[in-house]
Amino acid sequence: MNTVTLERGTLKARLADKERQRFFVAFLTGKLIGVMVAMYAMISLGPWIVGTLAHAASLPKADEMQDQLTNTVNGLNTAWTLIAAFLVFFMQAGFMMLEAGFARTREVVNILQECIVDTCLCALLFWAFGFAFMFGVGNKWIGHEYFFLNGAPAAYGSTGVAFMAFFLFQFAFADTCSTITSGAMVGRTGFVGDLLYSFVVSGFIYPIIGHWIWGPGGWLATLNDGARIFRDFAGSTVVHTVGGMVALAGAIVLGPRLGRKFKRDGGGLPPGHDLTIAAIGGVILWFGWYGFNPGSTLSAMDATGIGRVATNTTLAAAAGGLAAMALIYPRIKKWDMGITINGFLGGLVAITAPCYWVNAFGAICIGLIGGIVVVYGIDLIEHFRIDDPIGAVAVHGMAGIWGTWSVGLFATGQYGVTGLFWGKEEGLKQLWIQVWGNGVVAIVAFVSGFVLFKAVGLTKTLRVSEEGEREGIDIHEHGSPAYHPEAAYMGKGL
Repeated sequence: MNTVTLERGTLKARLADKERQRFFVAFLTGKLIGVMVAMYAMISLGPWIVGTLAHAASLPKADEMQDQLTNTVNGLNTAWTLIAAFLVFFMQAGFMMLEAGFARTREVVNILQECIVDTCLCALLFWAFGFAFMFGVGNKWIGHEYFFLNGAPAAYGSTGVAFMAFFLFQFAFADTCSTITSGAMVGRTGFVGDLLYSFVVSGFIYPIIGHWIWGPGGWLATLNDGARIFRDFAGSTVVHTVGGMVALAGAIVLGPRLGRKFKRDGGGLPPGHDLTIAAIGGVILWFGWYGFNPGSTLSAMDATGIGRVATNTTLAAAAGGLAAMALIYPRIKKWDMGITINGFLGGLVAITAPCYWVNAFGAICIGLIGGIVVVYGIDLIEHFRIDDPIGAVAVHGMAGIWGTWSVGLFATGQYGVTGLFWGKEEGLKQLWIQVWGNGVVAIVAFVSGFVLFKAVGLTKTLRVSEEGEREGIDIHEHGSPAYHPEAAYMGKGL
């Protein structure tokens, strides 16, 4: 038998092998399925993956193109925005722990209850009309569409983010502003009064001012014919300056807690009752800021921008914490925990506006100065005998103002905005817009807050009675202390 006959016989035997036949059929079927899936993906998903440029060429009208953009949902952008929203929402746990730790034991339940109920209230208000005022198309001052989220398209604007995901992200920001306000009013605010002012802050003050900067057609967002507009990437003005100035108004109208003795009178800020939970709360806030700042890109595709923003956020916080700790040490000869926490929070607040437009060295400078601003801001509040138990005005209001101004100083010009240190003429103009726009917002927020708290005060619900404050606001307002003495459980089967 020759070689050819042998090879033919072997091939015939192989083809007759049942195992080889099953393998061949499975292999061929798999290949065919793979080819079909690849072809389907190329045909149906190609335009979504590649983008809208080639597809847009076939659209005959600009309004049709806009309609496509507002109804095209990018899955990656939506997933990224939702993750960021969850991180920002988790900051509420940080605020609760931070405020409770810095407060006295008699105020803990009140703080926890206020934060929880404010969150519930803000969610419903933002759904009903807050989001419409802030992000609906309207005029330069206020939006007037999407009430109760009616008429919502698939995606918000041209972001590619699903509309409801964008709503959730922005609700978490609104909730943060309301929580900032409550921090300066700890220990003497009646619960009904808290509900009343939270209704106005979450439903009106925050979203209307926010529309000016972040809303479509807002007057600060279109200032100077769009040549050099007011810049606030993630909220040093919109969230923190507004929250801090409203908090300042509330602390002034309320007056200090009973028995509060200020430094110029031989006293000082009462120490927090539990720095353990305060420190954990502060670090939770730091963690949540990775949703606050990087999430504001609204785009998972902007990998370079996300990485830069996250790094700048980290460096600013670190510089702020160390600067505040070092600055306070010569005064008390101690490495103070409370001021270190507020220092890194001040760094985080400061970097929130410029985080996208500055480099790493700029972020360190901004955060370092932010920590210093917090220390001297607390001194200033104490000097004027304003009782701010948490340091909310200094951390959010004053560091927020500094952070907004810093855009006009440290923006490198590489990412579309130029600050004074990187371009004298362009930077000076940008700095002026930052200072002027932030000043307007700060004044409007403070005056609005002052009028609001005076109005709530007329209802006799803003401040608890002297008797209730002496008893302890937790017992008086909520009927239960945060920490029960062990003896209280004896014989009760608890």
